[in-house]
Amino acid sequence: MDALTVQFPGSGVETWILLPPLVAFVVSTFTSMGGVSGAFILLPFQMSVLDFTTPSVSSTNFIYNIVAIPSGVYRYFKEGRMAWPLTWVVLVGTLPGLLIGYYLRIKYLPDPSSFKLFVGCVLLYIGGRLLYELTGRAKAGRNKRGDLDLKFAMRSRQIREQRQSRTAAGLPPEAVVKTVSFSIKRVEYEFWGERFGFSVPAMLLLAFVVGVIGGTYGIGGGAIIAPFCVAVFRLPIYTVAGAALLGTFLTSILGVAIYSVVPIAGADGVASTWPPDVALGVLFGIGGFAGMYLGARLQKHVPQKFIKLLLGVMILALALQYIGQYFLN
Repeated sequence: MDALTVQFPGSGVETWILLPPLVAFVVSTFTSMGGVSGAFILLPFQMSVLDFTTPSVSSTNFIYNIVAIPSGVYRYFKEGRMAWPLTWVVLVGTLPGLLIGYYLRIKYLPDPSSFKLFVGCVLLYIGGRLLYELTGRAKAGRNKRGDLDLKFAMRSRQIREQRQSRTAAGLPPEAVVKTVSFSIKRVEYEFWGERFGFSVPAMLLLAFVVGVIGGTYGIGGGAIIAPFCVAVFRLPIYTVAGAALLGTFLTSILGVAIYSVVPIAGADGVASTWPPDVALGVLFGIGGFAGMYLGARLQKHVPQKFIKLLLGVMILALALQYIGQYFLN
């Protein structure tokens, strides 16, 4: 064990070299099913377990996204489940918010205790929203998604019985995303014989807010965008997941650049940058790369209800822990 313990100069973290990729693999396998990279869980892990509490932990989380996400995006792209208009709208809205989020992180949340409270509040909303979707009051408007679950379950059973591939990833032609219309006001697309749509201005506003939160936290925003698209815009998670992951990947690249080259004066008045610990981020990313590919591959066989329940419970537990630590310490 000692022979495999290494110290990372960029962050000062000393840990078993296999721990970061193993943790990232397990986390990302489950979270990628919901269009989430898992960075929102790995950041608390780095702070609480590895004692990595400087603002550089946020930019290191972006490195994880950059390394890990391509495998999941590739799988969704290969299976024709990339909602491209949603991806571009989210990207355009998110990027401006990243710079504001970085400023808030350095200027007002450099202290680990305050930052944990912020993280806890973000996670509380995400987890609460996902679990709310499982209650009786949230049943309205979910019939289409229930039908999709049933169609996926039936088709998956047929695939296992037939043991042969007929179309992309063994799914019929109507199981891919087809853009119907794309304008500055509204986007509509078809998936499995059903039509879904959303307001472009509303999605841009959501993406901007998510960019601010993501830039502060150190996540690309998929952890917020994905459940919000499902809960508020009533889009099926099977089509949201790939777009959320790709948007997270692209915004993470910009996030690393901002944290690395844009100096901002903190509470002490000293202007500095907070570049990532690349080696540590890459180790997390290697585990995430494998986990996201597996999660994207398994997603079509797992009911949406189970995905949301699993993510909601994990997120809520982290949120309550961090908020409790702030007020009890």
